[in-house]
Amino acid sequence: MRRDLATWLAVLSLLATACGAVSRPVVPSKQLKVVATFSVIGDFARNVGGDLIELATLAGPGQDTHTFEPNPGSAQSLAEAALVLENGLSFETWLDDLYEASGSRAKRVVVTHGIAARTATEGEEAGETDPHVWHDVANAIQMVKNIRDAFALADPAHAAIYQANADVYLNQLQELDGWVAAQVERVPENRRKLVTTHDTFGYFAQRYGFEVLGSILPTSTEGASPSAQELAALVEMVKAAGVPAVFAENVSSNSLINQVAAEAGVKVVGSLYTDALGPAGSDGDTYLKMVQFNVTRIVAALGS
Repeated sequence: MRRDLATWLAVLSLLATACGAVSRPVVPSKQLKVVATFSVIGDFARNVGGDLIELATLAGPGQDTHTFEPNPGSAQSLAEAALVLENGLSFETWLDDLYEASGSRAKRVVVTHGIAARTATEGEEAGETDPHVWHDVANAIQMVKNIRDAFALADPAHAAIYQANADVYLNQLQELDGWVAAQVERVPENRRKLVTTHDTFGYFAQRYGFEVLGSILPTSTEGASPSAQELAALVEMVKAAGVPAVFAENVSSNSLINQVAAEAGVKVVGSLYTDALGPAGSDGDTYLKMVQFNVTRIVAALGS
């Protein structure tokens, strides 16, 4: 896939030079042109920017950012943007090449700035940084503050509006954080154990008192599929821990987690929203709804 992406980007760069494919005239707009790399950041940006921004989200709802394949529209959005909001922490591995090929001059803003990154735990790729910070609502709060500050700096004439919008949303996130903690209290401590398709809930577990017992894949869904021996070991771990359920995801194939559940004699709860929001009208089409849905499912499965 990486070779294909590199080839595509090279072709894109030639097209940009030869025929102006990604450098068409920009339509004048009073809105701040913003690109978010994936749907969670896009939702944060929308809450802060409101009608003052023109927002394009590259990896949209239901799309796995780890394996996202840019297209000419992605490059066009970058070429026209004033700001690019990215997660960083090695999440958007395709972004550097795409940004260069697009000829964009947009300011890149790493919205996880100021968040203490978690490194991979035992059994994952040694030393790998975990990019899934948004599953800890306190981290989401910091991301929103960074977006607010970036908007105010890029568009100072509307800084007060960005501040007011952010204040409303930050209050909602504070309430959500407290709600999550209260819901988790319904789960006995010895049952707060998670098994998922890939290791995406490390920050959630760290903040709300869970243990990530295991996962099929490491922190990136691009990781190699586990061997038969590794799957067998995970099955035995699930049996020994006595967990009643394992959790499927909305952005990954769930065939292997289904296999683990069947062999361990536990149920599969699916699908949690992990690396992407859900489509419009779904139970996870905003960050607030995503967290509420996930926590409700987890508590119901493990609580009693």
